[in-house]
Amino acid sequence: MGLTRFERRLERLVEGVFAKTFPGTLQPVEIGQRIAREMDLQRTIGVRGTIIMPNIFKISLATEDLERFSSFGSTLAKELAEAAYEHAQEERAHLLGAVEVLLLENSDLTPGVFEILCEFRPSEVTEQNEDGAFKYPYAWLVLPDGSRVEIGDQPLLIGRLPICSVLLDDPNVSRQHAEIRYEDDHLLVVDLGSTNGTWVNGSKVTYTELQDEDEIRVGTTTLRVEFA
Repeated sequence: MGLTRFERRLERLVEGVFAKTFPGTLQPVEIGQRIAREMDLQRTIGVRGTIIMPNIFKISLATEDLERFSSFGSTLAKELAEAAYEHAQEERAHLLGAVEVLLLENSDLTPGVFEILCEFRPSEVTEQNEDGAFKYPYAWLVLPDGSRVEIGDQPLLIGRLPICSVLLDDPNVSRQHAEIRYEDDHLLVVDLGSTNGTWVNGSKVTYTELQDEDEIRVGTTTLRVEFA
């Protein structure tokens, strides 16, 4: 299942401008498949019996291949990081921190050949490094349809107004119902005086810290918090 999701996520790159410009050369899906394979091979068991997969991926490419990727290298790194994160979720594995994908040059490699170095590294940074590494968001809000909304530096406003970051078509949700935000590295949900209240794991709250897999109910809609 993981490889199939990799392929779907990278399909638009393979079939888009990249494939038209560089037919017959190294394709992003090949790198994605290799990342998934390495994650499976290098998985380990944590102290509580949980599966832990690597979250840092250093991709060494031939000079020619890296130059071909240069016009959309950051996009490719982001897509690969997201695909790696999804693969870990499908395998019910844990990650020690945010996923990083770095595209590096190795002049000793021939075009079409690449190497991957995987690492297990705790990290909570969500922005792009100066060296170009993409770091996957630390936390997501999972919507009822399975889509994810990144929880970043800016607060997520939940409600029925068009200005809301999470716009819900639920008559039991207030126009500006609740807000999710970081305060001193703690992820919080704050009720904004909604009519029907905000509930976390079945308990009504006005202001509380969120943990991984917490369920937030606003109106008749249930949202889930997912940490990377």
